[in-house]
Amino acid sequence: MMINNYPYQIFLTKNDARPCQWLLLHGFMGSHHDFDDITSDLPGEVLTVDLLGFGSRAPDVVDVSRFEMANQIDDLRSILVSLHWQNVNLLGYSMGGRLALGFALMYPDLVKNLYLESTTAGLKTVSERQARITADEIKAQAILEDFPKFVDEWSQLPLFETQKLLPMSKKDHIRRQRLSQNPANVANSLRKMGTGAQPDFWSKLSDLEIPTQVIVGELDNKFNAIANQMVQLIPHVQKTVIPNSGHNTHVEQPKLFVEALNVSN
Repeated sequence: MMINNYPYQIFLTKNDARPCQWLLLHGFMGSHHDFDDITSDLPGEVLTVDLLGFGSRAPDVVDVSRFEMANQIDDLRSILVSLHWQNVNLLGYSMGGRLALGFALMYPDLVKNLYLESTTAGLKTVSERQARITADEIKAQAILEDFPKFVDEWSQLPLFETQKLLPMSKKDHIRRQRLSQNPANVANSLRKMGTGAQPDFWSKLSDLEIPTQVIVGELDNKFNAIANQMVQLIPHVQKTVIPNSGHNTHVEQPKLFVEALNVSN
């Protein structure tokens, strides 16, 4: 599907006749395959996409400004409009969660329920954002210099420690997916769509009237703390903790993840 002159890979699964419509947004260095373990267990229709520049078939995004969150939000809106979708259950993981939050704030009339998995509303101060932009530029250079090395070092981050307990086949799948990415796109995504580059949404959380479920893994201390701050500000919110999981709860505990969702038609 061509959206704003860029080819998007979209994948639609119809599980049953219930009127639920789901849009699932993956994390950094992910793809629509991130949700393979849960797609068939959600009611109604499920739309997964390879976000801008990601997926094994993604060409170079020459206009790097396209990675900016505002532009990606407009792309998602164009996709939903083209499908005549509205009242969507919007679920985003990590980077995809930041994008989902931005989308819900911009187009609340298109979102019925919001699910934010292991994500944040951004960074609250200019100094924090500038420090993160600097750190992400260093990472972007490392990506361009030796991408396989960066992928291996990324997998060793404390954030992903619990993924070492996954079956070897699952770990190999995650690594292959990361290595299949286009390094130039990965670097430019960090530069334009990283936590430091995105808007600070903390001050807007109190305006979010959409029913929201904030989901975190029991063993993810960093994002548990962030989730506790977010639920104090969002009006209609529930925090859900997935047992025996870290950052990527839908991969580490897919059945518990689906069971925990507040699914409504």
